[in-house]
Amino acid sequence: MSPVMKIFLLAFLPLLLAFLLVKSYFSWPKHYKNVPPSPPKLPIIGNLHQLGSGVHRILHSMAKTYGPLIWLQLGSTPIVIVSSAEAAREIMKTHDIIFSNRPFTSVLDRIFYGSEDVVFSPYGEHWRKMKSICVLHLLSSKQVQLYRQVREDETAQIIRKIQEANGSVVNMTDLLVTLTNNLIARVASGKTYGFQHTVHRIAKATTRFSVGNYFPSFTWMDRLSGLLREADEIFKESDVLFEGVIEEHVNKKYFGIKGHDLVDILLEIQKDKSTGFELERYMIKAIILVTFI
Repeated sequence: MSPVMKIFLLAFLPLLLAFLLVKSYFSWPKHYKNVPPSPPKLPIIGNLHQLGSGVHRILHSMAKTYGPLIWLQLGSTPIVIVSSAEAAREIMKTHDIIFSNRPFTSVLDRIFYGSEDVVFSPYGEHWRKMKSICVLHLLSSKQVQLYRQVREDETAQIIRKIQEANGSVVNMTDLLVTLTNNLIARVASGKTYGFQHTVHRIAKATTRFSVGNYFPSFTWMDRLSGLLREADEIFKESDVLFEGVIEEHVNKKYFGIKGHDLVDILLEIQKDKSTGFELERYMIKAIILVTFI
């Protein structure tokens, strides 16, 4: 890049940023009706400056001042904080459909197959079908009982590791994470595949600060920061991993080897045309992936 171009960019980018900030500010809805109490806000960033480390303690302190329902403006994104059982019951049961959708984020949409899974999919016919598959086939009481031996085996391994420590310090966090990952991996695919690295990358990427989450007009800044590129790389890594898992199960079925893990069940549902629902392979991957999160 020529020196003239560098000077031009250095001069132009701050002006562009200022213009977009002003545009974002004036495009905000200025008046909300019947909203819960809210702490004082700053222009443009809203209440973002009030949320630092120890967010749970900050929100607890706010609840003492403003009550069980708090309205926060995080950038241009309005949210409601619920901190009482009564209010949570109203939202989760009485008005569950109104609050059923999760907010769209570019990172999650890239990693979770365009939000086609049961967790991040918007409320609608597709979500109802995916939920039905999970409730009736994957998480039924009968199916949970079938995995009892898996739970006992993995728990016994953790107990052995603690005993082998012979009284020395044991990192229980690491052991419990390993237990959880191995349990889910065996239930989902029949083996303890190398999922842990991918799951760790997903957890790290989805908890990074995303400008687009709070200022949708500035999603392009997540691309400049490398966050969206990282999400695309994670998607490719997990897609290759789960494609291999599915292919292995397809080959097992071809040779007459029966299995009862989640992938086996999903492949059976895919073959069953009487359901009236076309379960695509990428949907199977999305369901497997979301079981780890």
